[in-house]
Amino acid sequence: MSPQEYCIKKTKQSNSSFLFAFIFLSRKKRNALTALYAFCREVDDIVDDCQEFKIGKSKLNWWRAEIDRLYNSNPQHPVTKALEPYIIEYELSQAYFVEIIDGMEMDLDFNRYESFKQLQLYCYRVASTVGILSAQIFGYKDSKTLKYAHNLGIALQLTNIIRDIGEDTKRGRIYIPLDELKKFNITEAEILKHIKGKKIDSLVKNQIERAQSFYKLAINNLPHCDKKTQKVGLMMGNIYYVLLSKISKDKPEKILTKKTTLPNFIKFLITLLTFLNYKWIK
Repeated sequence: MSPQEYCIKKTKQSNSSFLFAFIFLSRKKRNALTALYAFCREVDDIVDDCQEFKIGKSKLNWWRAEIDRLYNSNPQHPVTKALEPYIIEYELSQAYFVEIIDGMEMDLDFNRYESFKQLQLYCYRVASTVGILSAQIFGYKDSKTLKYAHNLGIALQLTNIIRDIGEDTKRGRIYIPLDELKKFNITEAEILKHIKGKKIDSLVKNQIERAQSFYKLAINNLPHCDKKTQKVGLMMGNIYYVLLSKISKDKPEKILTKKTTLPNFIKFLITLLTFLNYKWIK
């Protein structure tokens, strides 16, 4: 199995919504993005699957060393071997890969976030960095596009957090900032035990409004000259924005016990309509 074949297999296992947008890329850019997402899956799986804190730390440190080997032209892993041809071509900074690993390490260190400021750092590390690297692969002329990618990454991660509130509680995790739970007079126990009610409904609506604001901030930061090259990123954004809208239209508190999803044909339709310049985020 070649490094690229390994990456394709790894990304397909994730069943990510993003895969629908990949078909609109050139083969070279698709291979680069597939390698990037395979890397994200590798380090994310460490946090999801590892039961022992020290083992998780050790595995993430191995990846830090592997990224260093990658940037010294000596990669050992199939994913970094697949990434190597694109590091210089797309000017992918080593610092962003290290930030992604640091973000995954936050999941080992924390299962609660005291404030949105702390949560936003986590979102930046695990999502905005990926968005910026992706934007570089897509291609851009105006540096403001990287600000767009930063904000879109935050929006996507906040949507993930909202969608997965119920699932995360099964692992004892609460990503909603604790000071905001206090603001809505909600205890951690109420979240963990999936106790529904108007308070939870209001809390989730508040989280949805924040995510929507980041989507709009992202769109407002995307220069007109880069809208064509960044269209695949917009496809990703639109899929998640529609998902967020669906959560909002349903009773938001339902996400405590049932994960909201979009059928594959809807995801494909969204990517196709985005290709034809239809807009959801305004």
